[in-house]
Amino acid sequence: MAGDSRVLMDHNMEIGVTPAQVKKLPKHLREPQISTERTHLISEPVKKPRQRYVQKDGKCNVHHGNVQETYRYLSDLFTTLVDLRWRFSLLIFTLVYVVNWLFFGFLWWLIALIRGDLVHGDEEDWTPCVENLNSFVSAFLFSIETETTIGYGYRVITERCPEGIVLLLVQAILGSIVNAIMVGCMFVKISQPKNRAETLMFSNNAVISVRDSKMCLMFRVGDLRNSHIVEASIRAKLIRSQQTKEGEFIPLNQTDINIGFDTGDDRLFLVSPLIISHEINEKSPFWEMSMAQMEKEEFEIVVILEGMVEATGMTCQARSSYLDTEVLWGYRFTPVLSLEKGFYEVDYNNFHDVYETNTPTCSAKELATKLRDEPLLPQLPLLSPKPTSPTFDPLDCLSELNQLNQDEKMEERDSGDRGENNGLAAALEEPPLVDGMPD
Repeated sequence: MAGDSRVLMDHNMEIGVTPAQVKKLPKHLREPQISTERTHLISEPVKKPRQRYVQKDGKCNVHHGNVQETYRYLSDLFTTLVDLRWRFSLLIFTLVYVVNWLFFGFLWWLIALIRGDLVHGDEEDWTPCVENLNSFVSAFLFSIETETTIGYGYRVITERCPEGIVLLLVQAILGSIVNAIMVGCMFVKISQPKNRAETLMFSNNAVISVRDSKMCLMFRVGDLRNSHIVEASIRAKLIRSQQTKEGEFIPLNQTDINIGFDTGDDRLFLVSPLIISHEINEKSPFWEMSMAQMEKEEFEIVVILEGMVEATGMTCQARSSYLDTEVLWGYRFTPVLSLEKGFYEVDYNNFHDVYETNTPTCSAKELATKLRDEPLLPQLPLLSPKPTSPTFDPLDCLSELNQLNQDEKMEERDSGDRGENNGLAAALEEPPLVDGMPD
């Protein structure tokens, strides 16, 4: 009876049915289950969605909180005004002018009140400080006319009002300063090259494949405008949390990724889309990282493109990032440049397209070691986009290379044996010699 129940349980396990007498584990101990070839009991760990450090459009996903020394923003008031959003900038622009006009309008009204112009202004033998200024509204209008130099000619300051002359000089000077600050802020805000970065494109994914027998990390950049970026340069950073040997945890540690700083390849002539390549060598943070290890890692690659706008001469910066899930192993970018009659044409429909290519799944360090001993790169197997095996050994690619080498040696040995047998058969078929001469 016990044997029958054990056989039934084994049968249920094979077809993926949970036995009724087996109690369910608590929720926090249960693991997600996905289907395999035989059962539904083994599953691959699913990566949780990771928070970006830099958004795809270049915005930094960092918020500054608990800033107590807010006076530092007022020490650089011009930059503070420029960095404000448009709605606040327009509000402050309007309020500054209205408050300025109201303030000087109040002073003109106060002078008229002290001198008695508001009471005796209608008398013929009375000389007011400002003609036709008989209320606060008229003083406010005179303030606007003075600061904006409209000069309608209806309200005019007289020469018998020294305090009015001094106030006129002060308003003219302060009004020029206000105009310089506010118009300057608006001009800088309008001419900011942030919008220029909208026409600088980055590929949706980065890829890893072999170039000239070396593993390379690549991504593509392009410029949609005919006016080019002058002195364009590009750099990349690896954002990854790190723990030192002493046990210190460094969140979001930044590591430089060399994309041609030593050779000058980081300086770009961005007329057509370019593929930026990072050679994975001994100095690369990806040197000992295989495909399976990269799938387990959590990192972000931030790329920064800088240059001067040809039309304005102002520095422009465009940013983007690639999460670990956006780095495709074993792919290359589809070409986008074609030769037409008298010109080259760029097809931006294929800008983000990639295609699969022969790429080993081992790390660049293991590949370099194997190629140094015996270069067998053309015989590497094609990498499938989704490996079917749930477990992975970083040395699988080397064992595959050894197996291919052994198979080739066996084929050569068999071909040699077949050649000897064919030679022996040919010798037996030769006609016999008669008196040292053939028939």
